[in-house]
Order: sequence, then C-alpha cells, then structure tokens
Amino acid sequence: MRKLTSLIIGIVAVIFVLIAGAHQLERSTGMSGAKVVNIYNWGDYIDPALLKKFEQESGYKVNYDTFDSNEAMFTKIQQGGTAYDIAIPSEYMIQKMIKAKLLMPLDHQKITGLENIEPRFLDLDFDTKNQYSIPYFWGTLGIVYNDKMVDGKKITSWNDLWRPELKDNIMLIDGAREVIGLGLNSLGYSLNSKSMTQLDQAYDKLKKLTPNIKAIVADEIKMYMENEESAVAVTFSGEAADMMAENEHLHYVIPNDGTNLWFDNIVIPKTVQNKEGAYAFINFMLRPENAAQNAEYIGYSTPNEAALKLLPKEITEDKQFYPSEDALKKMEVYKDLGPEYLGIYNDLFLELKMYRN
Repeated sequence: MRKLTSLIIGIVAVIFVLIAGAHQLERSTGMSGAKVVNIYNWGDYIDPALLKKFEQESGYKVNYDTFDSNEAMFTKIQQGGTAYDIAIPSEYMIQKMIKAKLLMPLDHQKITGLENIEPRFLDLDFDTKNQYSIPYFWGTLGIVYNDKMVDGKKITSWNDLWRPELKDNIMLIDGAREVIGLGLNSLGYSLNSKSMTQLDQAYDKLKKLTPNIKAIVADEIKMYMENEESAVAVTFSGEAADMMAENEHLHYVIPNDGTNLWFDNIVIPKTVQNKEGAYAFINFMLRPENAAQNAEYIGYSTPNEAALKLLPKEITEDKQFYPSEDALKKMEVYKDLGPEYLGIYNDLFLELKMYRN
C-alpha cells in the first residue's frame, strides 16, 4: 500500500513539474494566452508607468522584452521562437521585414487615433499608406558637445569632428550605418550610397578621425558625457535630451551638412498570438495624453500632433529636437541597402574599429 501511495505521490509531483514547466515555457516563448500582450522594444524606450496604466485599463498583462539593434530584433522574429504581438523597429528594418513577410497587414478599422498623427509622418516610402506600421517616435542623429571643453568654438558640422584639439575626446555611437553615414555626409554624399568610390573615400576620411576617437560605445555615452569624461559625442536626439537634462553644459547640434532622419514605428509581427491585445496597445499609445507622457519621459520627438499641444513649449519649440521644414530637407532616411551593401557597411565599420586599435 505504501508503495502504491508513493507511486501516486510521485506521479502527482511529476504532473506539477510538467505544468510548471509548461507555464515557464509559455512565458519564455511569449505564448501565455489571450490576456497577455508580448512587446519587443528597444531598451528604456517607453515610460514604465504607461505599461502599468495599459495593464490596469485593458486587463492585459504585458510581457516586455528588449533588443539593442534592429538586426537582432529581425533575427529573433525571423526565427519565430518567441511569439511577439508588438515590435518597434526602425524604418529601413520595417522595409526589410515587409519584404521577408514577417509583418501582419494592419486592419485600420481596428485602429483609433491615427488622425492624431501629423500627416507628414504618414504614408512614407518605407510603408506606403501605413499598411504595416504606426508612427511611434522620430528623431535625428547629431552631435553633443560640452561648452567647457571645446575652447569656445561652436560645433555645427560633421567636419568639425576632425579638429586637432579634439584629440582623444570624441565618443562615437556603435553603429555601422551611423558612423559610415557621417563619413559620407561629411563629403556631401548620400547616407544610402552604393558607390564603392564614395564608400572608400568615406572610410579613408574616417581613418583620419581615429586620433580623436576616445571610444566607440552604445548606452555608456550618456554616462560619459554627463560626467564630462569626453568633450563630444555622436548620438541620437533622445539620448542627447537625457544627457542635457543632467548637465547644463551639454548642447545638441544637428549638423548643417546633413544627417539621418529616422522613424521608429509600431508593427504587429507574424508571430502574433493576441491580435486584439496588439490593437489595444496601438490605440492606447495613439491617445494624445499617453503619447505626450511618453515623449516627455523618453526625450524623443513625437509624431502625435495632438500630443504636441500637451507638451511644454520649451520642448516643442526647440529646433534641435523639432527641426524646421528647411532643416528636414537636408536629412535622409535610411533605406534597406540589401544584404550585399549592408555587409559592406558592416565590414568597413569593423575595419575602422580594428584600424583604431
């Protein structure tokens, strides 16, 4: 009898282990049922208070994962091991994901609040008629400098980075498109160049910049600049806003020789398990009060025209973060270069890193 009792207890224990394992698998693969929304986003790219508010209002639980590059996000969604309901890629990656059939076409009848988006941010080349994506944030790539550390000379151009007095004093963002792009822009070339002559010229010029490069890093740029460990950094506008909030001597400049204008949009991947929850999240983020709260927390520019009216004027009237139409005309959006040229950009960037060392 004792053996039978032990056997029954053992079977029950195994069942509990299997159930627990199944729940853990569901959490790890993002398949936790209709009451969960699985979101895949950049790190620190939404106000955590908004996630709590969404959960309270909608009744959904949010599973929130982060990525550090568009390419890493693409690979994970392409592999299909995790069932994400929402992702927030950049424009050129959206273009690539559409080609790879990784996105669900949007049902606009289920979307409320799209009229809040400023028309100039809709129907863009990478997603005509917004068939697959909804605007989230936009911004620029530019230069942050410390006015105590640049000898009183303002920085206005990419070419200013080559000043001899900036030796060992520049932080570069760790991105191939960004770094090769600034080299191209400094020569008057397109950020999306497929001319090997132009790319070689940009690489040769960037090699001459290496004495001025202190480090090529990612999120650490904020800490270094706030602590005045470097005079200059190349980074994104929202990151610059965070730095400037911590150090009054920091200033953000959109280079007058052109730069990247980028867009991050909300998409529903093919991996979606909870479509209704995904649309609920999109509609939640389109509400002006939520978009305004998110923009103030993150520091990037909101495409939500109704939200702009809720933001302080010192934010919306700052031309470095909400540039004029004339300034926007000098900017370019990254295009999907295709695997061959993306590989060339990455190889040139890797060679530059190796040359520097």
